[in-house]
Order: sequence, then C-alpha cells, then structure tokens
Amino acid sequence: MGDVRPFCGLRYNLQQITDLSTVVTPPYDVISPEERSLYYRRSPYNIIRLESGEEQPGDSPENNKYTRAAATLDDWLREEILVREKQPAFYIVEHRFPYQGMEKSRWGLMARVRLADFESGQIRPHETTTREPAVDRLHLLRSCRTNLSPIIGLFRTEKGEMAALLQELSKRTPDMSATDSYGVRYCLSVVTDEAAIDKVSTFLTDKVIYIADGHHRYETVLRYQKEQSGAHPRPPGNEPFNFVMMTLTDSQDPGLVVLPSHRLVRGLESHRIAQLEEMISPYFHTEELLPSLPTFLDTVQTWLRTPEMEGQGATVLGLYGLHGQKFCLLRLRRNADIRSLMTEEELRLWGDLDVVLLQRVILQAALGIDTREKEDYHLKYTTDGLEARTRVDSGEYQLAFFVNPAPISSVLDTADAGRRLPQKSTYFYPKTPAGLVINPVWDEE
Repeated sequence: MGDVRPFCGLRYNLQQITDLSTVVTPPYDVISPEERSLYYRRSPYNIIRLESGEEQPGDSPENNKYTRAAATLDDWLREEILVREKQPAFYIVEHRFPYQGMEKSRWGLMARVRLADFESGQIRPHETTTREPAVDRLHLLRSCRTNLSPIIGLFRTEKGEMAALLQELSKRTPDMSATDSYGVRYCLSVVTDEAAIDKVSTFLTDKVIYIADGHHRYETVLRYQKEQSGAHPRPPGNEPFNFVMMTLTDSQDPGLVVLPSHRLVRGLESHRIAQLEEMISPYFHTEELLPSLPTFLDTVQTWLRTPEMEGQGATVLGLYGLHGQKFCLLRLRRNADIRSLMTEEELRLWGDLDVVLLQRVILQAALGIDTREKEDYHLKYTTDGLEARTRVDSGEYQLAFFVNPAPISSVLDTADAGRRLPQKSTYFYPKTPAGLVINPVWDEE
C-alpha cells in the first residue's frame, strides 16, 4: 500500500530571494557544463551550488564539491536564505509550458513517499540505469542529507481523477512561482489543510508508483536508507531517511509529455557502418528522404515529423549520416523475424516499440554495441533533432538515429512486467526543478 505524506520542506525565503527564477535549476542530470556556469553566474544563491557543484584543483576527501555543498547549505539556513515549513504540507505544482505551438499544463503533488525495494512491487522502475551517477548522488546525499530535486512518479487512474483533484486544491494565487530558461512556469501551492491532506493521502493509498524520472536518485536513497538503518536496528519507522521526495503525477494527465530520446553514435569502425544497411535489410526497408525545404531548421523539423506520422500503426525509425547528408526512414518489414533477438515476453511487450528494436536489432546485433561499457562509450542521447544532425555534420558523431516517444502505456506495462527499457528510453518533460522545495532527511518531524 502506498504511504504518501506531507512534510516540512525547506523553501527559499521570498523576503530575501525576490525572484525565484534566479535560483532554481533543472535536475543535475540534464544540466550541461555550459548551463552550470550560467546558473552559477545567475545568483550567489542558485541551487546549482548544492545540486551540482564545481570541482576545483586541490580537491580532497576533506574539501570537495560535496563538503562545499553541505557548508553552503548550512550558511543558507543560518542566514535564512532557506526556511523550514512550520507545519507539514503537500506542495501542488502546476507546470505550464509551450509544446508544439500550444500551451500545456501538468499537475504534480510534491510529497514524501515511503521507500520500498523494487522487489515489493510497490514502486516500479521502467528504465535501465548506469552506476556512476548513483555514486555521485550518494556522496551528495551523505553530505547534505537532503533531497534537492524530486523524483517524478506516475500512478494509474481511470479518468485522470488526481489531476482534477490537485487542480481543485491548488490556490488561485500560488505561494511561489518561477520561470526557467525554456519558458516553463512553475506555480507552487502549499497545502496544510488537514482535510485536504487526508483526501489526497486516502486517494493514493492503494496506488502503485512508477518511477518516470529519477531512477538513479531512487536507487541512491535506497542505499542511503540501508546505511542509516544500520545505525537504527529496528523495523522501518517514520525516520525521514525511510522516505524520498517525489512529484507524483496522474498517468492520465493530458499535460504529461514524453519527448523522444534520439541516439548519436561515434567511434565505430568504418566496415561496421559500410555493412549496416545490408545487416538490417532482413528487418528494415530503407528509404531516403531528400531535403525539401530551403532552410536547415525547416528541413530537419520536416524529417522528424515523418517518422512520427509514418509510425502510426507501424514501426519507423529515422537515420542520418549513413548516406552523407541524407535522412533515411527505416520501416520495419511486416515479415521481419526478430525472434532470435527477443524473447516471447519481450516481443509481446516491445515488438513494435522503436527504441527497443533500435537497441536490439541495430545497435546490438548490427553495430556490435552490445555491452553497457560499449553503450557508455559509443552512444550519446539528445531530445533535440537539430543538435543530432549538427553533431553528425561536424564529424563528432558518425550516425544519428531518431525515435518516436515511448507511449505512457508501454512504460507502465514494462514496469508491471518487472522489465526495464534501455537506458534513456524516455524523457519526461518538463522536469520539476531543483530548489522549488527541498526535503531534509536529518531529523524526525
């Protein structure tokens, strides 16, 4: 059974930080080095100093980005840059954002969620992870003893009831708001009314939670919980380290957006690329698309819309770089026999899911990128199709593969089956920023 609770979060003191937009950032794993420098310059109180600190010459076990983050947090608490909520609260956040020429809105509930091992089935992952980011997050958690950015969790409803409930409970005038560099506006309502809290908690009691974004952070807090439990040898209680901060979102929320996560490939031997079309010909039919519009950007946008339109009812991938500056459509053949590459259960779950077919048929079987180490070296991921083409044209990467967004239903079904999609199969947008609310795990409330 789900255990979702209000908590006394840390928030920026609006009497000292008058513009919240200057101090929040995206979660650490989507911030480039250039963006990190920008956030550092934006404000001396930007959450980047905690969330993703800079390494410095002469760093040591006693003085490094993690210890500096902890010292900075202590300073901000002492100076009341950050202040603690006086009573437990749920935080309702509306994400307002432009998408495909429209203004969309997604609702989320920021709350403490009781930790559960994946084996329990109460909280379910959907995506493969790598080790190193989890190690980085563990060092930071040990030093700061806070959740700085929320994990995004989904849950099933019949008709989007939770999204409607959150909208009903949110305040007409939010308690806090911020706008990020991409034009996304976050409106935060602090809910402390006990009746409203009980209503939300009761609704979520029987819900399974699916990790949409933040697998590394969840694995990190599980490990931290075990470390702390060693010092508290008793059944898990209400200690804060038994919980993690999440933004919970209704899987039926019409504002829930998943972006495609395109693949860039580098470092392959030339014969691998020369043989690629022949290797995949039993599975995919290849068709070249010629540039049809006068501008670089318009051409790329037209190309990327083609797999999406073609993909209705069929599996279609995009490929750039195989024949120079030409874009190819890879259509899965109706008679393609991929039983040697996927189990019966995998075929049932993913037989028409392009990101998995790309992984198994092309990247692994045809190009030999068949281990985690090879993936880490050969692959880069981006949601920006223009960036993908530009980096191939520059020679930095050899090929770019374009995929459609994974359907929400496939994400949930994969998690229910106890399986995981390839890493970076989904990119839920927008992410709830770091610094909107911080969850301290250093004491009992």
